[in-house]
Amino acid sequence: MIFTKNIETQLMLEKIKHGKAMSELQFFAAELSRFEFSPERREMLDGERYYSGNHDILHRKRTAIGKNGELTEVENLPNNRICDNQYAKHIDQKKNYLLGKPVSFNSPDDNYVRLVTDVLGKGFLRTLKNAGCSALNCGIAWLYPYYDDDGAFAFKYFPGYEILPFWKDAAHTQLDCAARLYLVEVYEGTERKTVKKVDIFKPDGLYTYTFDSGVLLPDEDRPRGSYLTLNTQKGAQQFNWTRIPLIAIKSNAAEIPNIRRAKHLQDTLNLLESDFANNMQEDVRNTILVLRNYDGTDLGEFRRNLSTYGAVKVRTVEGADGGVDTLEINVNAENYKTVLTVLKSALVENMRSFDGKDERLSSNPNQMNIQSLYADIDLDANDMETELQASFEEILWFVNRHLQHIGQKDYDGTVLDVIFNRDMLINESEAIDNCAKSAGIISDETILAQHPWTKNASDELEKLKAQKEEAADSFGGAFAVQNPSGEEET
Repeated sequence: MIFTKNIETQLMLEKIKHGKAMSELQFFAAELSRFEFSPERREMLDGERYYSGNHDILHRKRTAIGKNGELTEVENLPNNRICDNQYAKHIDQKKNYLLGKPVSFNSPDDNYVRLVTDVLGKGFLRTLKNAGCSALNCGIAWLYPYYDDDGAFAFKYFPGYEILPFWKDAAHTQLDCAARLYLVEVYEGTERKTVKKVDIFKPDGLYTYTFDSGVLLPDEDRPRGSYLTLNTQKGAQQFNWTRIPLIAIKSNAAEIPNIRRAKHLQDTLNLLESDFANNMQEDVRNTILVLRNYDGTDLGEFRRNLSTYGAVKVRTVEGADGGVDTLEINVNAENYKTVLTVLKSALVENMRSFDGKDERLSSNPNQMNIQSLYADIDLDANDMETELQASFEEILWFVNRHLQHIGQKDYDGTVLDVIFNRDMLINESEAIDNCAKSAGIISDETILAQHPWTKNASDELEKLKAQKEEAADSFGGAFAVQNPSGEEET
């Protein structure tokens, strides 16, 4: 579901379609009802569900063909429900590759870098990492700037399945408004209930409703409020941002969730491993008993007995020579192993991740092989970083408004580069050797920036300078002598 038209256009189209006027509240209720059970939102929920380990295999039942050829549940058979969560593993790889290390800032204005670093502290980096994980699962997540109860400027994130955006443009770069659908647990007397709430983000403020049976009703506790409550000389006052305070965090421009690429492979992997475990436990299925001249059976009963008891009853023409024979069925574990290897490799390819157990790392772990191993995840991270760079323009706009609120100057227009420090394996010996060979060809600061042990090139240069000065002082002191007047000379 793609919402690209603004509210006025949507309302006009609805009026034409229905031949009658439609209020703005009715419009939001209709769109929320459509969004709540839409395939797009269900896919987002699947992404979060699979990441947490709640896979479809956990609800699997063992069945067999019974009478009249119908499938019936068989309860006395092994029913392993193995969840080999490769999907979550690859999501964590992608998340930590791009957002596992702190984001760095660079600007000609050092004071601006210091202020932004102070505002966007470790708490924000944690929130950004969590939002990035949700964006990988849902295709999109949202950051919400606000002031907490202590008056501190902060950000929280909303998963993609909670937010219904209304975009001004087809490229999904500017919001007209948005609605957030979420659940709240409340007590009515002594009874605990779950209530659907809706927050509608509009330019003139935040409107809150309860959502019941497709109808929006104003919330009794806070039907309407401003985005900000700030302490001023006149006391606490209500303010609004001049922009909708929702910042899109996208995993890619098309907002495609990773679960779309991986669910069918993950389900097949779970099913195959579960079936293999079932076959290993079904001892009587490895040896099927054939009972000769102990009554015949119809086909439905035959299939049910075969699945349930592992036995087949047959009768010869003369009805003589009763006895028991066996049919041996061997489970070839190598076949399972081969298919599992193919599935896991396909998951790496489709998730655009990497295999940490790749033989290239053990046989010849040079930097070229490592870069080849990271090629897919690097390309995918480039897409996400492009979206995050655009998101940071929005983030910094809200940060600049906060800096003005606390008495700082207007930093709009000040250049600030946002640097994502990717977490890639490197061959440290090879990197250090290349740095040593580059001395005298490029600047020491550039060499230090590429050294694997360097965290901050400028700090390292200062430490080297202080170290050389200390060594020079110690060297000079070693040659100090006293002249006849008692004063030291060198």
